[in-house]
Amino acid sequence: MYKIVRKKELNPTVTQMEILAPMVAHKAKPGQFIILRVNEEGERIPLTVAGTDAKEGTVKIIFQIVGGTTALLNAKQEGEYIQDFVGPLGVATHTDGIKKVCIVGGGVGCAIAMPVAQEFHRLGAEVTSIIGFRNKDLLILEDEFRACSDQLIVMTDDGSYARHGNVTVPLKEMLEAGKQFDMIITIGPLIMMKFVTLAAKPFGVPVTVSMNPIMIDGTGMCGGCRLTLIQDGKRVTKFACVDGPDFNGYEVDFDEAMSRGRMYFDFERHAYEETCNLLKGAK
Repeated sequence: MYKIVRKKELNPTVTQMEILAPMVAHKAKPGQFIILRVNEEGERIPLTVAGTDAKEGTVKIIFQIVGGTTALLNAKQEGEYIQDFVGPLGVATHTDGIKKVCIVGGGVGCAIAMPVAQEFHRLGAEVTSIIGFRNKDLLILEDEFRACSDQLIVMTDDGSYARHGNVTVPLKEMLEAGKQFDMIITIGPLIMMKFVTLAAKPFGVPVTVSMNPIMIDGTGMCGGCRLTLIQDGKRVTKFACVDGPDFNGYEVDFDEAMSRGRMYFDFERHAYEETCNLLKGAK
């Protein structure tokens, strides 16, 4: 059992928790993830490590309340426990030799992008961060990004805060103006990562994308998190849990990934509604 040390609402649909898990806290690196179960009957869900405190032995997770399991997790309070918390899993984000990096985060994906930006800042790289949200009410982690970025640009789709538009707008502006990056790392909705990759392609800047497909065991055995990469004209299958979650954006078949990601939308919506009704009935 793993204790919830702290809980904080970042916006109406996104929650941050710090979990007491000393062994994970000592080993986890930016880009890696954990798999948890809320209770013995619960499903296994992957969540990216959003930060660690090795001294305190805590691991920070940030999640969006979109399905039944995240609704159950959000119902837990400080001082309560969750059943399982396994990790760190996956391959840490590559940082060697990167001196100028652009971090592009969208929505709750910013929770994954933040520790990556913090790690590059710690290593002395020049960090440019672009974070985007649908509107002002969904904004998260602005202060954290500002603290670890040499330049921070905040975008909202509806113009209700900061700059109006999506994250590719300032990215294209910088690249067209001759701004040089060793790497662009983008984390967020698949459609956003696809268009960030397309925006960078004419300039030849390497792009890393963080993939978060359906995942069950986290060890490469179930095959649920498989992705198709196009390498030397051939279609190659990889697994996000053991080969990723970071991949070369120019190789990812985004259309296939988006199609697979929509398969369980109705199921998740139904599970979320059922769970919410059960939680209301328990009060």
